[in-house]
Amino acid sequence: MRTIFFYGLFMDRSLLAGQGLQPEVVGRAVLPDFRIHIGQRATLIRSAGSRAYGVVMTLPDHEAEALYAEPSVREYVPERVRVELLNTGEELEADCYNLPPEVGLAGTNPAYATQLSRLVEALEFDPDYVAEIAAFGEPS
Repeated sequence: MRTIFFYGLFMDRSLLAGQGLQPEVVGRAVLPDFRIHIGQRATLIRSAGSRAYGVVMTLPDHEAEALYAEPSVREYVPERVRVELLNTGEELEADCYNLPPEVGLAGTNPAYATQLSRLVEALEFDPDYVAEIAAFGEPS
């Protein structure tokens, strides 16, 4: 089993289940010292004092490998991180898949940002975090 910190649209368990995967939700979590950036896709960037929110889930190893073999997310690389579960304060290690900086910072995707901000709001994360994500969907 692989424990994964999801921070993009994969936080929606039904999206993963719709792909034939069987994720088990561990809980909503926060990752300190990272901030979200939305280019063509979402990625997390190290940033002292920032916080990124997401959902920790477990997936069988073969399902995690299949998920990140998909063409749209193939460039994501796993990084081991330590997150804090929001409902219990428990800290745990999880894999967090991020884009390399030269890929993750490129482009814009306002539709993705809008969709993600709605999901983050539905998950009842910090309103400032919802606004941070929504700002990527606004014209600059």
